[in-house]
Amino acid sequence: MFLLLKILFADQRKSGKRFYMRKLVYDAPTRVFHTLFSAFFVCAIIIAKTIDHDSELFPVHMMIGMTISVLVVMRIIWGLVGTRHARFSGFALNPKDLVAYFKGIWAGDKRRWSGHNPASSWSALIMMSLALGLSTTGYLMVSVDVEAYEDIHEIFANTFLVVAILHVAGVALHTFRHKDWIARSMLEGKKEGVPDVDTISDEKNPFAFLMIGIVAAFAILLINGYDRQTQSLALFGTTLQLGEGEGHSHDHGHEDGHDHDHDQEYEEGDEELDLLFDEDDPL
Repeated sequence: MFLLLKILFADQRKSGKRFYMRKLVYDAPTRVFHTLFSAFFVCAIIIAKTIDHDSELFPVHMMIGMTISVLVVMRIIWGLVGTRHARFSGFALNPKDLVAYFKGIWAGDKRRWSGHNPASSWSALIMMSLALGLSTTGYLMVSVDVEAYEDIHEIFANTFLVVAILHVAGVALHTFRHKDWIARSMLEGKKEGVPDVDTISDEKNPFAFLMIGIVAAFAILLINGYDRQTQSLALFGTTLQLGEGEGHSHDHGHEDGHDHDHDQEYEEGDEELDLLFDEDDPL
């Protein structure tokens, strides 16, 4: 929450030579998305890697995944209608630029990118695509068949984790080699040494508040529709079974009890036969 407030209410009145060298390039919706996306991913991966799938807390992982999908859809829309560095058309996606970027890092090239550099452009698109893939396969796991989609869901998750780690490492390397604090830029939206022609004039705060409001509303919808006892989720007229709730446990219990009764009957029958043979045995 502190990060979101810092993004939305950055102090515009600071003075000093260094401050005025930093110019606005990333709007508030882009920064809010980046913060929420990162936070949700960290929460989801921690739950997935540390909590057993049968735990009553594991459905939280699934609901976070659904929320991420809503967030990504909004980012895609903003990538079409947002400010210049938020739009996908402003991403550096030419493969030649990507190769030149990596060569430049090792060669000490001091070129700076006003918006997303080639590596961050590609990683952003890949992670958003993987997030949608994870949400889709996760939904199919709880609505169609777990086993049919579990493996591909795991592949998406591990690939996402690798890309995220590489992205963080790339940010650190870029900062070290170029002395360009791009992580800070994604928080306050400003960069140094940016030509005036590449800057933006409006933070677009109302759209950032709208993004936060939609995410919050969807999260409340999930919370209100979730039944903790049965671990089921009522969502848009559909009931999704997110875990093995009490209802499922009772059903299994009846089945197990039924099988146990049959076993007990067979054992009693065997004992009666043994007694019968013992009584009639002439020896």
